Amino acid sequence: MSHPSLEVIVLAAGKGTRMQSRRAKVMHMLAGRPLLAHVLSTADSLSPDRIHVVIGFGANDVQDYFKACPMKNEFRWVRQEQQLGTGHAVKQALPFIDHASTVLILYGDVPLVSQDSLNRLVEAGQGDEVAILTAYLDDPRGYGRIYRDESNEVRAIIEEADASPEQREISEVNTGFIAVNAGRLKHWLDRLDNQNRQNEYYLTDIISMAVSDGFKVKGIQAGDPYAVMGVNSRQQLSALERHIQRNQAEKLMQSGVTLMDPERFDLRGTLRTGQDVVIDVGVVVNGHVDIGNNVYIGAYCVITDSVISDGARIESHTVIEGGHIGSDVRIGPFARIRPGARLDEEVRVGNFVEVKNSSIGQGSKVNHLSYIGDATVGKQVNIGAGTITCNYDGANKHHTDIGDHVFVGSSSQLVA
Repeated sequence: MSHPSLEVIVLAAGKGTRMQSRRAKVMHMLAGRPLLAHVLSTADSLSPDRIHVVIGFGANDVQDYFKACPMKNEFRWVRQEQQLGTGHAVKQALPFIDHASTVLILYGDVPLVSQDSLNRLVEAGQGDEVAILTAYLDDPRGYGRIYRDESNEVRAIIEEADASPEQREISEVNTGFIAVNAGRLKHWLDRLDNQNRQNEYYLTDIISMAVSDGFKVKGIQAGDPYAVMGVNSRQQLSALERHIQRNQAEKLMQSGVTLMDPERFDLRGTLRTGQDVVIDVGVVVNGHVDIGNNVYIGAYCVITDSVISDGARIESHTVIEGGHIGSDVRIGPFARIRPGARLDEEVRVGNFVEVKNSSIGQGSKVNHLSYIGDATVGKQVNIGAGTITCNYDGANKHHTDIGDHVFVGSSSQLVA
């Protein structure tokens, strides 16, 4: 859904002291991607006019990572040299924003907010309205509370550090997401002060200003509490990881994949599967993986950026990275398939075999304790145990060619 004159500000400058890390908080990984990458993907899906990302701690590392991540919309990096609060952070982006536009404010450490919730928030924040995204939590500790009057109208957001004991009992919380006209946002931000226990400029203070100026504040509820859960500690990051992994596992099983134990499967990228795929316990999938029909993946395999064709069987503790596995191939256990490896139909690669940057033709076998690197192996070849293609002379790599129907005996060393 496209919103004309929509500008998004993503706040991503914080250090995250409780993470006990030298890395910017928004660069910690969730399901194989940085927290900030999840937020930017969702922001990108709204088709805004511009996305502004406010960065501070670890700014250079953040920028370097995202240079290689193209999106539909370009985004502008904005520096917050001193972390003086969320209001101060938003203010750094305002000089680059059209004051007639609607501004949507997101948080780089709240990764699972849905496109649907943000669309509803933006619609509610058009014109003279101010819209905030709220949620009801069983345990609201750590969040600002939504204070409503007798008419159930939003009157203010009270940060927990400044809340009274009675106010801390409120279970409706502020998620931080706001949609508001840019011109009015600037007007209210100019009036902020830091007279609070944290000595920070709270973005949330603009809500009470809007109310006192006669503007209506709409509270839009997010359905799933996990969708608005922020990450301030390793424990919260772990809780979100398990939540997203459970959801991904559920979707895979609904599509016809058998997961022997959904709690012991991790998808850290994208996975496309055919029918009757069976995945045993402890499997990790990274990057972009395509699995065909009737494939079995054994326990504790790690598969990254690979294609596995129909009928393949990958035995336990096998690592496949950047490989193309043909139909009815058998690999493992304890095998390693490295980038550039292509195994044609009915190939057998056995235990403690490593294949790198090589193609192995139909029906060929490398069953035991071998290294095949920078090689072309023909059809119906048998390579004996302990065989090595000696591809490196200390300075350069060299290629080995083995024709069809060749028999290579055990403990052979093929010097390229």
